[in-house]
Amino acid sequence: MIKKGVKIFQTPFETAEALAMELLRRVEESNKKGRHLTIALSGGKTPTLLFTVLADHFAGEVKWNNTHFFWADERMVDPDHPESNFGMAFRTFLIKVVIPAENIHRIMGENDVDYEVARYSAEVGRYTEKQNGLPVFDIILLGLGNDGHTASIFPGNEQLFKTGKICARVVHPVSGQKRITLTGSILNNASEVFFLISGKDKAHVVKAILEENSRREFFPASLVNPASGKLFWFLDMEAASECSFKNAL
Repeated sequence: MIKKGVKIFQTPFETAEALAMELLRRVEESNKKGRHLTIALSGGKTPTLLFTVLADHFAGEVKWNNTHFFWADERMVDPDHPESNFGMAFRTFLIKVVIPAENIHRIMGENDVDYEVARYSAEVGRYTEKQNGLPVFDIILLGLGNDGHTASIFPGNEQLFKTGKICARVVHPVSGQKRITLTGSILNNASEVFFLISGKDKAHVVKAILEENSRREFFPASLVNPASGKLFWFLDMEAASECSFKNAL
C-alpha cells in the first residue's frame, strides 16, 4: 500500500503532469468561490518541467486572474540572471499565460538582502490570511536537494522551523551565495505543501524521510509537516527507487 500522501509515477513528465492537474483543480475551485489563491513556487530542474507542462498543455484551461504567485526562496541575483528562480518561472510559465502583473510577487534579488527580507515579508503579509499569528499560503511547492535541503533551508539552518519570522537571509553552505527563503515556520503553516521530486540522486533522502530512518534528522526537508494542513509527495520511480513501498502502485 502506498504511504499516505505519497504518489509515484513512472517518469518525470508524468509526475509533473499529475501535479499540474492538482494545481489546476485548486485554481478552478478558488475561481468558483471568488477568492484569490496564494501559491509559493520553487526553483530547480524539476519545477521547470512542471512550469513547462502548465504553460504548454494547460495555459488556457483556467483563468489565472485570482491566483497570486510568490516564491519559496530566491538567490540574490537580477531577475534576468540564469540562476534566478523568478526568471526561470517567468520564462517557462508566467509569460505564457494571461495573468495580471500585480499577481506576481517576486523576491527582488537585486535589492540589498536585509531590505528585501523586510519588504518581501511585508508583501507576503498583505496578501495572505493569518493563522497562529503567521501568514497562510494556500499552496507551497517544494523541491528537494540531494543534501536534504528544501526551499533554501540547508542542513544547519533547522532553527528556521522555530522562528516567528516570515523570511530569512541565508547563505549557501558551499558557494557562499546569499539567498532569501521562507522560513520553516511558514512552510508548516501552509494549507497544502507539495514536494515534487525526480531523479535517482534524491532517492537516499526520500527513503530516509519517508521511511523515517535514523538519517532523516540530518535533512531539513524531514521537518516539513504542516500543523493544520496537508502534505503530499509527488515522486518519479527513480526518486522512489530505494523506498520499500515503490512497487505498490
